[in-house]
Amino acid sequence: MNTGKPYRLVISGGGTGGHIFPALAIANAFKDRHPDSKILFVGAKGRMEMTRVPDAGYEIVGLWISGIQRRLSLSNLLLPLKLITSYFKASSILKKFKPHAVIGTGGYASGPIMLAATSMGIPSLIQEQNSFAGLANKQVAGKVSRVCVAYEGMEKYFPKEKIVLTGNPVRKDLLSIADKRTKALSHFGFDPSVKTLLVIGGSLGSKTINECVYAGIEKLRDAGIQLIWQTGKSYFHQYRELLKNVDKRKIRLFDFLKEMDLAYATADVVISRSGALAVSELCVAGKPCILVPSPNVAEDHQTKNAMALVEKEAARMITDAQAGAMLVDEALKLLFDEQQADRLSGNICKLARPDATEKIVDEIEKLIGIRANGSSVAGITNRAMLIS
Repeated sequence: MNTGKPYRLVISGGGTGGHIFPALAIANAFKDRHPDSKILFVGAKGRMEMTRVPDAGYEIVGLWISGIQRRLSLSNLLLPLKLITSYFKASSILKKFKPHAVIGTGGYASGPIMLAATSMGIPSLIQEQNSFAGLANKQVAGKVSRVCVAYEGMEKYFPKEKIVLTGNPVRKDLLSIADKRTKALSHFGFDPSVKTLLVIGGSLGSKTINECVYAGIEKLRDAGIQLIWQTGKSYFHQYRELLKNVDKRKIRLFDFLKEMDLAYATADVVISRSGALAVSELCVAGKPCILVPSPNVAEDHQTKNAMALVEKEAARMITDAQAGAMLVDEALKLLFDEQQADRLSGNICKLARPDATEKIVDEIEKLIGIRANGSSVAGITNRAMLIS
């Protein structure tokens, strides 16, 4: 029975930034409250968490696991072996690390570690970012101790008695961007009197958005716009080459933006996919935005995410199919229509849940029996019963 301090957490989530960044936000918030705590991440080998998590200062262990491919492939044939291997490795990790609780934010590796944790009686919590539950979270929903969600109506996926509506955790540095504009403009080398457009196609990049921005690059240049453009790693070299003969004095091209707080602080308008984390960050940042939902997601949930804002006049939406004809023109209109931009900004701010991360950490503390003063409660039921 693990009842002593320092507190130990295992956190698993990855594949995309939508799973990784909530996991890191939770880890950082728990560390803020309990600086001596030990946190171990578990990810999928070869996925982006294996670099993003160490960059954030945490140790991560990789499992040999992947998702189901849409086409017949060797990876699909190996999936049963991967699942079995990953489950036994996850069990070994938990026996050795002896965590007080295990947290899952979705992604390939989250399934095996959460299944292992629940089978060993370790207090467990999953965090679901979307209005449509992911496969890894649905698999363990009936076994975990708590389910933190960002949308109402999630009873159709998870046991009602386990659900806590918290919102999505966002990076702490996004909570104070209003004070960072001067620093941000200096960071990017931009003129404060010139409009700035921020383009982000998700952590992996968006083929459609990238193609639209490049096709409209002359329009943006002629309008005098400053551009911060995150292409995604797989598209970066292509667009750096395409832009080699373009005047880039007002263009900042990135494969991945580490200083997301400064990018938001600089932006007057944002073009973005509408993944759950992106929407949550935009609400906290309070930026007028044009959302281009990805059509390649389960149950078209990005459109649902976008429409939740559009219906409250908190964002504009352009479909993936419409983007080629409309995206850059609509972005330019919004950049220079300050009345519409202010209305969108005011309305999106009302939808923000800046305390989401703290609420999730509250739930973790309840699971492992931490009093408000930081002390442990002896005799908490369902405490981890680990084999020594």
